[in-house]
Amino acid sequence: MTERPPHGSARPGGRTARTRAAVLAAAFEELDDGGFGALSLDKLARRSGVHVSTIRRRWRSVEGVVADLLAQHSTTIATPDTGDLRQDLHELAQAIAGFHAAPRNRNLIEAIVAAAAYDPSVAEVVHGAFAARTETVTQIVSQAVDRGELAPDTDATDVIAALSAPFYYRLLINRRPIDDRLARTSAEAAYTAALAGVFGPGPGPTP
Repeated sequence: MTERPPHGSARPGGRTARTRAAVLAAAFEELDDGGFGALSLDKLARRSGVHVSTIRRRWRSVEGVVADLLAQHSTTIATPDTGDLRQDLHELAQAIAGFHAAPRNRNLIEAIVAAAAYDPSVAEVVHGAFAARTETVTQIVSQAVDRGELAPDTDATDVIAALSAPFYYRLLINRRPIDDRLARTSAEAAYTAALAGVFGPGPGPTP
């Protein structure tokens, strides 16, 4: 089945592209000012200069706008390639920490989680964006397997999930600042566990 493009991305250039850029920029600024709870189509229209009926027709809701904003920003964290798994994981953790250090990026993540709870189509976009990003980053682990640093049956997705999960727990549950210590411990824990074979297929059924 062909994947549906995010709301607001019907055409790649021209007037549609300018409208999308204006509305997404306005959404980012509104999230800075008041967070997702205060976001409305009327506010987006006033800030972007795009008529509210155009926004409603293209994105249908604020949830649709936020989903498109996530799609735009889901590839902004670079994938390290140092030739050493431990270093790659630490650089990735630092990049994630740096991304979330910006208040508007934290607001975006909080907004998209809230939006996904209300709109199944947004939840699909969120899942797709994170799945695509994770698939890209797992090359760190695949390359480590190729170099002989990790066992061939290491689950690359699980390694990346183990590194990333503490950031979202801190951000969404504990609601405390993301700092260098969290980046360091998350990377080191994921590396140590991967090296120990924790992310292999696991034991078979007990006879």
